[in-house]
Amino acid sequence: MLFAVLSGAYGAGVFGSLTPLGFQDPGSDSARAAKIAEKAFPQRTPDAVIVYRDEDRTVDDPSFQQAVVKQVESLPKADVTGYLHYWQTKMPAQVSHDRHATYVALNLHGSSEKAKEDSYKAVMDKIPAPGLQTLQGGTVPTGHQASEKIEHDLRTAEIISAPVLFLLLLVVFGSLAASFLPLIVGVLSIIGSMAVLRTIANITDVSVFSMSLVTILGLAVAIDYGLLIVSRYREELEAGYTGEEAIGRTIATAGRTVVISGTTVAAALAGLTLFPSTFLKSMSYGGVAAVVLAVLFSLVALPALLAVMGPKVNAFPLRRKKAARPAAAGEGAWYRFGHGLMRRRWVVVVGAVGLLLTLALPFSKIEFGSINAQQLRSTSEGRQVFDAMENDFDGDAVKSIDSLLVLKSDGTSKEQGAALQAYAERLGATEGATSARISGVEGTTARVSVTYDGNPISTHARDLVNRIKEVPAPPGAQAYIGGESAIYDDTLDALGETLPWMLLYIAVMTYILLFLAFGSVLLPLKAIVMNMLSLTATFGVLVWIFQDGHLNGLLGFDPTGNIEPNMPIMLFALIFGLSMDYEVFLVSRMREQYDKSGDSTEAVATGLQSIGRLVVSAAVLMCVPLAAIGMSEVLTIKLFGVGMVFAVLADVLVVRVLLGTAVMRLLGRAAWWAPGPLARFYDRFGIKEGDMPAEADKPVLVGV
Repeated sequence: MLFAVLSGAYGAGVFGSLTPLGFQDPGSDSARAAKIAEKAFPQRTPDAVIVYRDEDRTVDDPSFQQAVVKQVESLPKADVTGYLHYWQTKMPAQVSHDRHATYVALNLHGSSEKAKEDSYKAVMDKIPAPGLQTLQGGTVPTGHQASEKIEHDLRTAEIISAPVLFLLLLVVFGSLAASFLPLIVGVLSIIGSMAVLRTIANITDVSVFSMSLVTILGLAVAIDYGLLIVSRYREELEAGYTGEEAIGRTIATAGRTVVISGTTVAAALAGLTLFPSTFLKSMSYGGVAAVVLAVLFSLVALPALLAVMGPKVNAFPLRRKKAARPAAAGEGAWYRFGHGLMRRRWVVVVGAVGLLLTLALPFSKIEFGSINAQQLRSTSEGRQVFDAMENDFDGDAVKSIDSLLVLKSDGTSKEQGAALQAYAERLGATEGATSARISGVEGTTARVSVTYDGNPISTHARDLVNRIKEVPAPPGAQAYIGGESAIYDDTLDALGETLPWMLLYIAVMTYILLFLAFGSVLLPLKAIVMNMLSLTATFGVLVWIFQDGHLNGLLGFDPTGNIEPNMPIMLFALIFGLSMDYEVFLVSRMREQYDKSGDSTEAVATGLQSIGRLVVSAAVLMCVPLAAIGMSEVLTIKLFGVGMVFAVLADVLVVRVLLGTAVMRLLGRAAWWAPGPLARFYDRFGIKEGDMPAEADKPVLVGV
């Protein structure tokens, strides 16, 4: 209770500490170019783009000009470091086709995304001009609008999820008292994770998108673990154990499952810290915090509550309690279902693998794209500014690939001027470039801007960036290539270089943890291969929906024709970890039965009978908050929610229950095999579900 109060009070201010974006590599050449440009040419790349429109007057009307100029000049210089409007630049690109609108480029004070957002919040209410329609967009306003929308959507998801989860827990437990317990663990995990994120945000940048993972994962995983602990405790009570004995046996069995499961999920999410982007690092911080706290409270707070409640955990039942009786061989729907799957194992394997591979086919044509205002619905201001710049104006006056040069001497000297001009001519002659010009010289810093035709995130633009990088800089100068195309190219390069290391790390960690859990050299390999099938199927469905635009009317989003490249990587780590969650739940119970009987087929069927209903219930419960967040109006958050719902249901129903059961029968006793030295290592150091007190032979109920 003390932890809840203190962390809740501290963590409540977490949104004010988070940064709005964080998708690019902060150590890349394009990031260095942006810092150089920010210092030397602060008006070149605007932080905000403000569109002013009047349906009756044009920009040629003196009253239109006066309204805009007066409003812009009144903005506090402590927050707005510079601005460019049409009546300064006389650039036709700053006037709409119908001449009834213009845009102003603003630069905001601050050396980081968070600082610039703070400056924007200080002036956002002072930007609208009297008598004119005003739309606020560009990088910082769009990021701020996305942050506010995410905060609103998360609160809505929590409001929707809580009562639905409680009703489903009532159905699963059939008891009012027991139904509250997993929710308590979820609440503790969420508020604790918020406090952890705020603490980390005081040390380094943390993306606002991490809050979606904290809220949803903290609730979902905590409910899964709480469900497992409470269910096993009630089972031990029904088997005749009481008090501390029942709690001890629960922690010795279900508690160990929670530890190994949580460790596997946290280890997978920790792999995201290998990437340079703030977004992926933040997802790791939030995800690991949520999972670790869910494990902690499941093993500490929940047993304490169970110790206080004792048999009253079954208080206020919704249905008449059935008399307890020992399990009998061949009993139970899940037991019979498991044997049915194993008898038709080849049909199940071929059918399940065929279905997953079919769903995965669209993944082969995935197209990546940068994150921008298109993540918001067409009704938002940032998106309307983005659409106006694309449709109502001839072109973005600041769109270019920029070479930021650190020179050996003053750029205004005759020698340096000639070298810069020769460099600009070489860039202009580069294949794919339409022109190049010296667009700024400030001391020993210069900028050469290269224009081109096409989309900034197209393959054509990326190829041009790489060709520009190959052009020799002036003698003694260091060139850093910046602009949207360069940022996108550097982001893809950084992700591509780090991804193999993350995959290797996750595979090795998963194999080690599953070996310690099951004592088998084949089961970890089986789990990893099945995970890859589940993941590729999920990515195929996401491409079909979000890239190709299917179901956009039903799900309520505007398709962009591409997928932001950070999202599949984040989903890979999360889905991989959660898939192992259910693998550990199922196979741990099977291992417990195998240690008792030595019969692999019987162990699979009995384990499925013991835990199958609980695993499916846990998956359905996890999908409730994920589906709620899938209702978000922010495209990246919607993709996260929808992708996770599909991944969880497909993984549990198709991969774990159907395919997993059939493959276990194909492996037979070999599923539990390990060579002598490894078997002895497992006997000594393995994390065994079946480590029980001496009275472990008491009968256990069929079902949970």
